[in-house]
Amino acid sequence: MPAWPGGPCPNCGEDMPENLIHCQTCRALLNAELQFDSVEVPEFIPLAELESMVDASLEGYFVVCPECQQELRINRKYLGKKVQCKLCESPFVLKLDNGKVQSKAFFAKCPNCKNELRASHKYIGEKVACKFCGGKLQLTD
Repeated sequence: MPAWPGGPCPNCGEDMPENLIHCQTCRALLNAELQFDSVEVPEFIPLAELESMVDASLEGYFVVCPECQQELRINRKYLGKKVQCKLCESPFVLKLDNGKVQSKAFFAKCPNCKNELRASHKYIGEKVACKFCGGKLQLTD
């Protein structure tokens, strides 16, 4: 089977360079010895996008001192233990469910950029974006 020598397309008359299979204008076969393939191009079906979420577990709490009402940043490892306010030196047990100690927020590290995030308790279990890097994460308890 000889290669296309170049010249006008037999279908549309447009001048085509040599060694082509299809006309660049009308897509007709340039060589009479060739036939269209019986292979069908499958229908394009787009796949649903999956959003990956990274878990970010809380590392501690921002609580209000029961004595001086100042906000304190306390690591979660002290939950249920006796702690002391660094401002008024008043001791108290860090229990969030007893009503005496009020937790205003919690903090966690973004697994993407490692910056510390402060968030309200209503965001635990929610999918959020880091305010520093925009990374998608889910805050877990």
